[in-house]
Amino acid sequence: MPRRKISEYRSKKIANEALDLHYVGWSIVDDGSDSVDYSAVKGYKSYVVKVDQAVKGRFKKGLVLLDVKQGDVKQSIEKLQYEGYRSFVVESYVKYQATAERYLSLMQDRVGIHLSYSAQGGVDIESKSDTVVSCLIDDMTSWDDLATQTELSVKQLQTLVETFKKNYFVFLEINPYVVIDGVVTILDCAVEVDDAGAYFTHAWTEDDVRTAKSTKATPEELAVRVLDANSPASFNLSVLNPNGSIFLLLSGGGASVVIADEVYNQGYGNQLANYGEYSGNPNSHEAYLYTAEVMKQLLASTSKQKVIFIGGAVANFTDIANTFAGVIKAIDEYSAQLKKQKVKIYVRRGGPRQEIGLARMHTALEKHDLLGGVYDPSTTITDALGAALKGLKK
Repeated sequence: MPRRKISEYRSKKIANEALDLHYVGWSIVDDGSDSVDYSAVKGYKSYVVKVDQAVKGRFKKGLVLLDVKQGDVKQSIEKLQYEGYRSFVVESYVKYQATAERYLSLMQDRVGIHLSYSAQGGVDIESKSDTVVSCLIDDMTSWDDLATQTELSVKQLQTLVETFKKNYFVFLEINPYVVIDGVVTILDCAVEVDDAGAYFTHAWTEDDVRTAKSTKATPEELAVRVLDANSPASFNLSVLNPNGSIFLLLSGGGASVVIADEVYNQGYGNQLANYGEYSGNPNSHEAYLYTAEVMKQLLASTSKQKVIFIGGAVANFTDIANTFAGVIKAIDEYSAQLKKQKVKIYVRRGGPRQEIGLARMHTALEKHDLLGGVYDPSTTITDALGAALKGLKK
């Protein structure tokens, strides 16, 4: 179940419809052409212009522009485009008191759907966690009590939960919303979906999926693109959080998705620094070049605690000893810096010549005092990853 974020624009369209609310907003996407159509944006005195690419902490990063006049919308978007973003949402500017902000979310896990709410919403909700109340949606749910606490009607709440289920959401957060004179207004909305659901719902499509990075690629991403273009093997790297704590060096797309999903499921999603994979039996030199880029990214992170997880499923034809020779070469090269930053490395892999590759990896990590753990296929990927995450703070 790969979790992917959809645009705020689409999230709000769906949430407002579920709550039977009127929503006016405009999605503006720079498709690479020279002209972007702003003609539909009209009818209000001032607007809010936001980057709509699943970026966390947009206010603090200057990616939300408030009280923008009609004639300044184009210029405001161009300012954000200069930062490397291409997807935006424009809405009417709503004035309200910060004390009116409220919070509501739905989250799916193995137990079921949990509803959380607070009378103190807003961008600093994490610092107000003691005000957040959570409950499991089941046959014992007191809808009348929830309606009183959230200021949404029983019908609105039940329809929102049904919308969550039928459209393959795994997370929905409305933060904040305000209720003024009995009228509910959603000011910010975020949705994560199970991407397999794209085949079964018409509420959102692949075109609505957004990534959190700007279009300005990092030097590491650019280097991996060059490597991929010049090799019969496959390489990709996406920097998710430059100052993250968890760095992945993964083999094979299927296992990569499982590992990334598990990081999120365990509550460490905001610490995930990168995502990508190498596959197709790369030679040792290519494995070295790819690993070196991940190492560079890790060493540049300002996080005070860092871990590397080198993982993958059981390969059919990739020579584990051969690819690990390249990985070990990069570890040797950066070992002093890694040790200085107290990095620990965990490995879980299987496939042709795994015994040789894992033994050499264990020896190298132990020699440089970087050893977290080295596991063969007798240990599940999730258990090995769990060991890597154990020492990190959420």
